[in-house]
This record gives sequence, structure tokens and C-alpha cells, in this order.
Amino acid sequence: MATAEQIKMLIQSHYEKNEERFKTIVIQLAAYEAKKGHQAFARDLRELLEKSKIKTDNIIPFNRELQDLIITEISEKKLNNLIVSKEIKSRIKRILLEYWQKDKLKKHGLTNRRKVLLAGLPGTGKTLTATILAGETDLPLCTIMMDKLVTKYMGETSVKLRQIFDFIKDNPAVYLFDEFDTIGSERSLDNDVGEIRRILNSFLQFLEQDNSESIIVAATNNPKLLDQALFRRFDDVIYYTLPDKEQIKRLINNMLGRYKSTNLSLHKVVESAIELSHAEISKACNDSVKEAILHDLESIEDDLIMKMIEERVTAYGRGISNNEYR
Repeated sequence: MATAEQIKMLIQSHYEKNEERFKTIVIQLAAYEAKKGHQAFARDLRELLEKSKIKTDNIIPFNRELQDLIITEISEKKLNNLIVSKEIKSRIKRILLEYWQKDKLKKHGLTNRRKVLLAGLPGTGKTLTATILAGETDLPLCTIMMDKLVTKYMGETSVKLRQIFDFIKDNPAVYLFDEFDTIGSERSLDNDVGEIRRILNSFLQFLEQDNSESIIVAATNNPKLLDQALFRRFDDVIYYTLPDKEQIKRLINNMLGRYKSTNLSLHKVVESAIELSHAEISKACNDSVKEAILHDLESIEDDLIMKMIEERVTAYGRGISNNEYR
């Protein structure tokens, strides 16, 4: 059944007339009960939300004051959705294991990994990793729009950051600071401005002081630009790379599914995609499947998938990437 803390949070949000927080806690409670094996009770809770016409599978505006800075969603992604190296997957599993057994660690005076920096090329799985952390922990995923935070609130960004970290403390979730190099650049860079330095100093302070139940994820495509003081503030730093041949093969097999022809020259396809990111390969496969559906093709042959990969090679060379693999 619900823990004492969850009941207190429900009552508090009710009397504070904080409807969005109340809904979020109910969602978390349903996930908690399902994990405990109380499937019927969890289903009843979800049905109550559905009958009340409460949307649980789209964006949830947690806080009106921060509504334009935080995008919230419920994730169903799992670790098997991510195709990366064994080392990266092992480190993600360790983060999850420590979260699932955080109470056991607390009994020994230890804390679970909660602050994670993901770095690497665009399209290699950083954003998807944050989504998976949310899905595996049954926590909402909250994405902090760093570009809006800096451009819209220049001069009061540190104040907004404090409000965000107060929100993090009161609302357990996975928080993704995407495009983190917006504020995380080296403080000694000649082109840095005083305001950005103040923002970064504030972030470092808030991050170090944070002792919430949330998981904080920062993602960057340019780790070399980051201030060195950042790295020691995170519990884990994971570097992402382009997929190797084995990963490309697995990704293509997964994405094409039943549409993959038995005569498909997978070796040839893999070689053609060797310089693409996970995102671009996924996009090429999706485009191939759509072509097959639209033209009533029973399977995808070499010429079709090779054409779509070539299009992505051209697009990737121009810096275009728009898939969840980020």
C-alpha cells in the first residue's frame, strides 16, 4: 500500500490546491503499487484518472510559473530499447540498480547515483537514455529547456535555476538538462560573458547542495567545452560514440522488423551506414518502412534501404538530426 510519505504528499497537494502535483503523485503511486505486485489496485488508480479525463500519457504542466521551461512526459521506454556498447549499458544498469536499492544503500550511509552527465556526438542515445531512466524507475521525465532559460531570462536565470532546483526537491522525477553546454562552458573562455559565469556558478552550487530523490541528467554534444569543475559534481560521466558494426546490425534488425527481406545484404547495408549515428540509422529504417507501407511492399530490399541510408548520409553531413537518439 501507499507509504506514509506518499499519503502526506497527496493530502498536502490537495489542501494547497495543486492539481498537477496531485495528479503526478497518483501516477507515481499507481506505478509503485504495480511494482509491488498490486496490479488490480494500480489499474483502479489509473482508471480513476482516466474517468476524470486526466491526461497521463502526454505533457504534464507541473508548475505554471515554470511551464515554459519544463516539458514533462510519462515514459514507457525500457533499457532494451537502447542499443549501445556493453560498457555504457552496464553503467546505466548500475544507476538503475542503485536507484532500485537506494534504501539498502542508505542503511549503510551511502547514496545512489543521482547526478549523471551524458556526453557525446548528436544522435548517439543521450536523450533516449534519460527517457529510459524515467521509464525504468516509473518517474516522470522533465526536460529543462536550457536555451529558453538563458535567452528569455538573461539577468534572472540564477533565480529561475533556484526555482527549478526547489521544484526538483519537491517533485521526484528524472530531470534532463538538455544542451547543457549552453551554460556549462569553461569559465575561462575568452568569449564567455559575466552572466553565463554567474549562471554556471549558481548551477554548480545548486547541484552540489541537491539531496532530493530525483535523478538529474545533464546532456551535452560538446564535452570539451565544459568547465572542468562540472565533472566532479556528477556521480557518473558517460561518453557516447557512434555505433559500431554490430550495433548497426542490431539496430537495423530491430527497426525493420518483419519488413526485412530474407535476401537483404545486411553486411552491405551496415558498411554503408558506418559513419551514421543511431538517430540517422533509425530515421533511414523508419523511412524505408513507410515507403514499404505506402507502396504495398511485402519486404524491404537492398535498393530501398540503401537509398534511405544515402539520403541520411547526405543530411548528416549537413548536421541534420532529429530523432530521439540524442
